[in-house]
Amino acid sequence: MLSYWRAWRESGWVPIDATVYTQAWQQFGGSVATHPEVVERLAGLVGIPVRYLGWFVDGELCAAMPTWGRHVALSKDVLKREGKRGLLDLGNAEIILPVAEDAQVRLRHHARYVSELNAPNITGLAEQPEGLALAREPEDYSKKFRYNQRRDQRLLEEAGGIIRPMLELSASEQATIYADLFQRRWNFEAPGKARLSEVFSLLREFMTGSLIYLNDEPVAIQILYRVEAPKWVSLEYINGGVDPQNREFSPGSVLSFVNTQAAWEQARAVGKPLRYSFGRADREYKDRWCHRVPVYRV
Repeated sequence: MLSYWRAWRESGWVPIDATVYTQAWQQFGGSVATHPEVVERLAGLVGIPVRYLGWFVDGELCAAMPTWGRHVALSKDVLKREGKRGLLDLGNAEIILPVAEDAQVRLRHHARYVSELNAPNITGLAEQPEGLALAREPEDYSKKFRYNQRRDQRLLEEAGGIIRPMLELSASEQATIYADLFQRRWNFEAPGKARLSEVFSLLREFMTGSLIYLNDEPVAIQILYRVEAPKWVSLEYINGGVDPQNREFSPGSVLSFVNTQAAWEQARAVGKPLRYSFGRADREYKDRWCHRVPVYRV
C-alpha cells in the first residue's frame, strides 16, 4: 500500500541526486527554504534524509524538489511528527520550487506557502485563506511614513543607539541576544532555542541585516536569510526580538526600516526584484510594511 501511494504521489517525477537538484535551483531559481545548501544543512541537523525528485520532458529537466516522504522538505509537520519541531525555525517561509517558466508539472506532495511564482506552472495547488506578506518597495511608503522612520532613527542614534551588522557577531552571540530579546518581547522561549547557535552557524553565509544597541545593550534583532536566484532575490524574515523597556525609541520599527531599505538597495544593485517575506500576513504591523500576495498549498 505504501509503495502504491508513493507511486501515485510521485507520478511524473523521478529520483535525482543532490547535484542535479542544485543545478535545477541555479537554473530555474527558488527561495531560501528550497536553496540546496539550506535544505541539505538543516536536514542534516535534524537527521531526516532528503529524497530529491525531478520532472523531465523529452529528457530535459524542467522542475525539481526536495522531499521528506509525502511532504516537501523542511516541513513543520514532519518535524512535529518526528519530535524535532524544537530543533529549527524557518517561520512560514515562502516556498519557490525550481520550475522552468514554460513547464507544467503536477504536485501531490504536501506543502504550504507555495509561491505565486509557481502557481502558473504547477497543478494541484489551492490558494490559502491567508496571504503572504511581502515588503513594499521604498517608494510605496508615504512621504510621512518615511519621514517618521528617519526621524525615529535619528532620535535613537542621538540617544546613543548604534546599528551593527549581524555578521559582526559570532553565531553564539547572535543566539544569546536573539533568545533573550525574543523572550522579553513575547514572554515565551524562541522556537528552536536549544539549537539556535548551530542553526545560525550552518546558515551564516545566508544571514543578513543588522541589530540595534542602546547604551551598549542589544535592544532589537531580526533573523534574516537571503539567497540570490537567477531572476530575483529571496529574503526571509524569520522572527525577531525587541526590548519592550525601550519602546519610546521604537527600535523594532527602526530596525525594520534599516533592514528593508538595505535589502532593496542590495537587490537593485544586482538588478533583480526582491521578495522580502515577513511570512504569513497575520498581524497588523505587517500591513504597514508589506503588501499581501496570494500563496498556495497542497
